[in-house]
Amino acid sequence: MRKLIGTKDFYKKVLYISIPIMIQNGITNFVSMLDNIMVGQIGTDQMSGVAIVNQLMFVFNICIFGGISGAGIFTAQFYGKGDREGIQNTFRFKIYTCAILTTLAIAIFGVADDFLISLYLHEGSEVGNLALTLTCGKEYLAIMLIGLVPFAISQIYASTLRECGETILPMIGGVAAVLVNLGLNYILIFGNFGAPRLGANGAAVATVISRFVEMGIVVIWTHAKKAKYTFIPGIYKSMRIPGELVRIILAKGLPLMANEIFWAVGMAVIAQCYAYRGLAVVAAQNITSTIANVFNIVYIALGSSVSIIVGQLLGAGRKEEAKEKDAQLIAFAVASCTLVAVFMACFSKVFPEVYNTEQQVKDLATALILVSTLVMPLQAFTHASYFTLRSGGKTWITFLFDSVFVWVIVVPVAYILSRFTTIGIIQVYLLVQATELVKCIIGFFMVRSGIWLQNIVDEL
Repeated sequence: MRKLIGTKDFYKKVLYISIPIMIQNGITNFVSMLDNIMVGQIGTDQMSGVAIVNQLMFVFNICIFGGISGAGIFTAQFYGKGDREGIQNTFRFKIYTCAILTTLAIAIFGVADDFLISLYLHEGSEVGNLALTLTCGKEYLAIMLIGLVPFAISQIYASTLRECGETILPMIGGVAAVLVNLGLNYILIFGNFGAPRLGANGAAVATVISRFVEMGIVVIWTHAKKAKYTFIPGIYKSMRIPGELVRIILAKGLPLMANEIFWAVGMAVIAQCYAYRGLAVVAAQNITSTIANVFNIVYIALGSSVSIIVGQLLGAGRKEEAKEKDAQLIAFAVASCTLVAVFMACFSKVFPEVYNTEQQVKDLATALILVSTLVMPLQAFTHASYFTLRSGGKTWITFLFDSVFVWVIVVPVAYILSRFTTIGIIQVYLLVQATELVKCIIGFFMVRSGIWLQNIVDEL
């Protein structure tokens, strides 16, 4: 048991890395929550349309995350090794990857917007107008497409900075962006200070502007501090990447990118399964995911800490220390999220009441929030386990552990229960979320086996 408890200096380092990430994600999700509440004041249809589009945007965001994560494994280990040129090459790889993914996303969302949004629109409750929800969603999506490019650029820079142990600057950029987003939401959604009342479209305009703000802060500040961020000088002097490194990154990174894409699409399919029970479920799930995202920042940030700390130790060849610190990080994540789950449960009844929606939606959201609190400690464990496996470059294993699990276990359970049973949506949601326990067991044995203890940059 003592081996699961680290030293005071260890926790200081963990908090130094994770707290800025928590602050950035926390403010981002808190403002998203306020954004969601503001849109929710307009009505259930507008809120549902925005929620559906945000589910599609989530798939894009995760694809970007997956696209840069393969190179990010190498960035963290190159940094641990002290290889500046290696960091520059992984940075350039991220640029090419994000350019391809963003172009594809704009093309797909621009052409198939009607089809994609309609997948989530089903009769099944007395709440909502399907035609109005579709119209609101299409208008919102058209504006959001403008923000995809600055989002991708911000992630290229922010991810590289974090992998090099710099979490403050990405936090500053993120905080500034969400504050701009919040202010513009208040002005544009409701037409305050003489501005036009744009409703849900105002929320989209505010989001796009905030993404340009974040990109500007992160990119300009990084280049202004070349002495501190040593990978920046000469970063665009050449866009060439050594062929052998490209091959190795692709070998490790493609499974990781495929994993993120399949996982994100799987989450979208699961949400669509819930939506099969009617628009009331879409609205309630939107409320649930909004508050859950605010509290999930703890295990997400601690997962990033696993990736950074363990990755750097592996890059430095300190495998035994990496194994010890990883166990302590996982234990810390689970303990922290257990406390967070209890705190979140206290707000399960209060939070839905701030929405201007039907009581049926509010009651359903309360129940779904309570279910989410039950699985949060399990999610903390599986999330940390995932990043443990990823830090050692075991990307094919993470592919099996994450997205294959979703498609083989979670999606079929959600699909069968939502369409071929008569049990209530709360029971469906509980049973689908309970599959996380199976993933915990798999993750436990994978992490304990030590198969992830690998230095992948030593011979490059």
